[in-house]
Amino acid sequence: MLSYIRKTGGYLDYTIKIGGEAGQGIQTIGDTLARVFSRSGYHVFTHQDYMSRVRGGHNFYQIRLSDEPVTASRGKVDILVALDRETVLAHEEELSDIGIIVYDSAAFQEKQDFPQFLDVPLLKIAIESGGGKITVNTVATGTILGMLGLGIDGFIEILSDTLRKKGEDVFNVNRKAAFGGYDFAVRNCPRCSFALSLSGLPLRNMLIGANEAIGLGAIGSGCRFYSAYPMTPSTGIMLYIASKAKEYGVVVEQAEDEIAAINMAIGASFAGVRAMTGTSGGGFALMVEGLSLAAMTETPIVIALAQRPGPATGFPTRTEQAELLFALHAGHGEFPRVIFAPGSPEQAFYLTNKAFDLSQKYQIPVFILTDQYLADSQWTYSGFNLNRLIYRNYRLTEPDLEGVAEYKRHAFTETGISPFAIPGASHHLVVTDSDEHDEEGHLVEDGPTRIRMVQKRLFNKVPLIRDEMAPPLVCGDSAPDIVVTGWGSTFGIMNEAVKTLSLTTKIAMLHFSEIFPFPSNRSFDYVEFLRRAKITVCVEQNASGQFARLMRTETGFEFSGTINRYDGRPFMVEELIGELSAYIERL
Repeated sequence: MLSYIRKTGGYLDYTIKIGGEAGQGIQTIGDTLARVFSRSGYHVFTHQDYMSRVRGGHNFYQIRLSDEPVTASRGKVDILVALDRETVLAHEEELSDIGIIVYDSAAFQEKQDFPQFLDVPLLKIAIESGGGKITVNTVATGTILGMLGLGIDGFIEILSDTLRKKGEDVFNVNRKAAFGGYDFAVRNCPRCSFALSLSGLPLRNMLIGANEAIGLGAIGSGCRFYSAYPMTPSTGIMLYIASKAKEYGVVVEQAEDEIAAINMAIGASFAGVRAMTGTSGGGFALMVEGLSLAAMTETPIVIALAQRPGPATGFPTRTEQAELLFALHAGHGEFPRVIFAPGSPEQAFYLTNKAFDLSQKYQIPVFILTDQYLADSQWTYSGFNLNRLIYRNYRLTEPDLEGVAEYKRHAFTETGISPFAIPGASHHLVVTDSDEHDEEGHLVEDGPTRIRMVQKRLFNKVPLIRDEMAPPLVCGDSAPDIVVTGWGSTFGIMNEAVKTLSLTTKIAMLHFSEIFPFPSNRSFDYVEFLRRAKITVCVEQNASGQFARLMRTETGFEFSGTINRYDGRPFMVEELIGELSAYIERL
């Protein structure tokens, strides 16, 4: 239980869950609390579960906070804020031994006379504050802070930042509502023994999600054009870049569909600017012809592919890792591509930068694979190191082409990388064709030129690209009996599970974030590392074990076991520990 871990582990670890119907302000409460905690110096991890409807249906927002870094959600809940009856029915059994359910008996029209329930007149306090029903979420946020004993100054600061622009009256009403909820909790919750403290903590932590991190990484990499059609869970990338577009000179275009989106990005890239698009699986299905166009014309493009369960529209707001092989094999014919799958917002930030660099350097499409769980979760960091960002200009302009008598857009080279001039930036004509073409870019029909072009685009480039791919991250025992392997968003879950199990077991974790071309084993022989273990387990959020199959294809290695989840929900830490414990018992 969380209270047990907190006392024996020597660190603080609480989970708060806010549940209710869509439209009740659940995300507002969760986002605000997460910001208050991170600004207070605590480490935060959040995730959401919501239905694909505008109003109604059961949704929740879960926050885990600690004075130590946390990278996943736990199953036990210390404070459950129930904005409707269904939240109690769905989550009461998740309460920890010190867990409390916050509810409003007037809204429920029934009183719960049990010690784990705290009846807070949320609507009454909101009305008395002068704000009415719309400020119930402000009262609820103040109540939770009162229960935790954290203080309310950080919340008032956030209210000032966000509401004063709407007028002083709006701010004052919400300020009064916040204090109303806070004071009620302080006076009426003798069981609340959470008592957070600000002493000894850093002043602030940065709170960021993967979509924001990808957007930030794109801007830091020189992206100047982003086109997309909104599709959950990739839309947050477009919204973030759009919010910074004026400040950084980025053109953001909401296209009429995904076909237009990728072709706009290809056109912008060909014209000389770094370009990106984003979508989910259903939208990417429409982009496939454009993907092949980028490959044939050797036009750099970065594609954010945020996975969600399919087929078709599947579970529109749930999570899954079932499009790895789709991204790997999509397209007409054979051409090189790079696939990255970050496991955290920090990895998303740096891998987006690497995606732009490699796409420009090798004139290829590069994918950034995420999923709903990673896209909608938030993590805390002290900050990102901007000095790690790489920006190399691979485009040629007039000074670079001085003395060049004849420019050939697709010139044969030993590396397969042709000189990439910007149309209109020199006196040379820049030509390319979506059919097979010669060095100048003009359409051809002959076999020998076709063979040389495939050699150039594919066989010459791939070995060089493979050398750029980093090996998997390894954590845990250096000579483990059991190795847990995963990719993408399983990073945080595996990290916490392995940390816990390492107290009693020789266990290690391999996490792949640079997926394809499959990294070589020259700097770290991860295949031999796996072969030396007694048990190897691959953890994936799909039904068919797509990464395990890719590992077998690329290296010949076969895992001794797999753990697959495909119900649209992420693993909780306790759940994965339970699954792994079954393998550990076999040692």
